[in-house]
Amino acid sequence: MPAVKLTKNELKRQRDALKRYRRYLPTLVLKKQQLQMVIRQLEGQVAGETRKRQELIDGMAAWLELFAEPFPFQHWLRVRSVQTDTANIAGVEIPVFRSMEFAATGHDLFATPPWVDDALALFAALARLDVEIGLLRRQVELLAAELRVTSQRVNLFEKIKIPEASETIRRIHIFLGDQQTAAVVTGKTAKRNLLRREEAS
Repeated sequence: MPAVKLTKNELKRQRDALKRYRRYLPTLVLKKQQLQMVIRQLEGQVAGETRKRQELIDGMAAWLELFAEPFPFQHWLRVRSVQTDTANIAGVEIPVFRSMEFAATGHDLFATPPWVDDALALFAALARLDVEIGLLRRQVELLAAELRVTSQRVNLFEKIKIPEASETIRRIHIFLGDQQTAAVVTGKTAKRNLLRREEAS
């Protein structure tokens, strides 16, 4: 602990600091809890979307061999735009998926086998899920970084700042009490000596 002045001014400064720490700590604890809850929810969403994606892939396994046919269908699916927004969670700006648009394919329905349309719809769904999962993971990253900082602050206040200020206040109280006692003893001694001198003369 750094050396502190054992004065009344320092006592007031330490009391004010302790009051401030105790006022901010509940807010930080609440923020930490909120971040933990949102991260758990987002991780659940990531797991759900990943499961959905895997189910789509498993569902197409039966007709995967059809993709060997010589049709350039992979060029018929182009992403036109991805719309995202931002949301604020516990003071952290996070990206939020809104929508995803694909360009018109323009292929001849009569010249292509019927499974091509299903394949394009499947690839569109997979692309959408990939973008959603990526944004959800980014949200978790950003919130986890903020959670680390908030946890460090909570620990700083709980384990260092509040105990330090309390200990400093205790030391100053003891020192000032000792000084006051010494002053009273010195005053009584001086008075006794003065009375003795008066009696002697």
